[in-house]
Amino acid sequence: MNLVDIVREFPNEVACRRFLERMRWPDGVRCLRCQSKKVKRLTAKDKAGPYREIFYCSSCRHQFTVTVGTIFHDSHLPLTKWLIAIGLMCEAKKGISALQMKRNLGVSYKTAWYLCHRIRKAMASGNVFGKLGGGGGIVESDETYIGGKYDRRRKRRPYEKQAVMGIVERGGMVKVEAIPTASRKILLGKLKEHVADDVRLVVTDELAAYKHTPFPHAAVNHGRYEWVRGKMHTNTVENFWSLLKRGIVGSFHRVSVKHLPRYLGEFQYRFNRRHEPELFGSTVKHLLTTDNLPYSKLTAEEVVV
Repeated sequence: MNLVDIVREFPNEVACRRFLERMRWPDGVRCLRCQSKKVKRLTAKDKAGPYREIFYCSSCRHQFTVTVGTIFHDSHLPLTKWLIAIGLMCEAKKGISALQMKRNLGVSYKTAWYLCHRIRKAMASGNVFGKLGGGGGIVESDETYIGGKYDRRRKRRPYEKQAVMGIVERGGMVKVEAIPTASRKILLGKLKEHVADDVRLVVTDELAAYKHTPFPHAAVNHGRYEWVRGKMHTNTVENFWSLLKRGIVGSFHRVSVKHLPRYLGEFQYRFNRRHEPELFGSTVKHLLTTDNLPYSKLTAEEVVV
């Protein structure tokens, strides 16, 4: 579903709520407390003006709406703008900045920034899958560095940036996450965590930390300008890094270490679903099954790497 389809299919709040109901309860509305189907609709006047529907459970007398307990909860932004924002983030191959989202939706920068991070959280919840390379697949592993500047006055090393590790199965999924450092212990630990035991081959560059990889292993020597040797290359993961860095430089310009894991989750989510025809619908489902992210928690959370 592209942006034109979204605007045409969801012109008002009623259409948006009906869509969310179908996505959340495909077999009919159920009470969030007792799971009863004895639910009827009530109509209440919202402070913002438009009417919204409240569900009333005849079994336990619980009242709720379709957005309760979801990312949409406690949001004063119209659902029409929510769905447009989801469509924009699904279709933006290199991401979309909060400033651009602000212009597209006609909202404040703070609202757009908060909105984008809530959608990213829902996308990250969809990055759960099995180990890579199972059944004799080929896996590539590499690391890169995001952000940071070389401080000549303090003579800092140029690589005092945030380390990020990527593991990708050729023709399959990618797993990417921020790591404390690109040490042997960390890199091999992540390989054991995310790569299947029956992988056919793990291909890396010449980094010494990979020498004792507990899987069939091959390396290409980038230091000697060797990029491909038969089936030995890391071009797949390098392509992902290229997409990620073009997005950071071109769309976001800079990304803080604090929020980097959420941006990584967004790019990983889109890459892994690049061939999915119903990306918009599956993303909405993730928003309906992910807990809300309060603004105070988003701005106060600590960096976890």
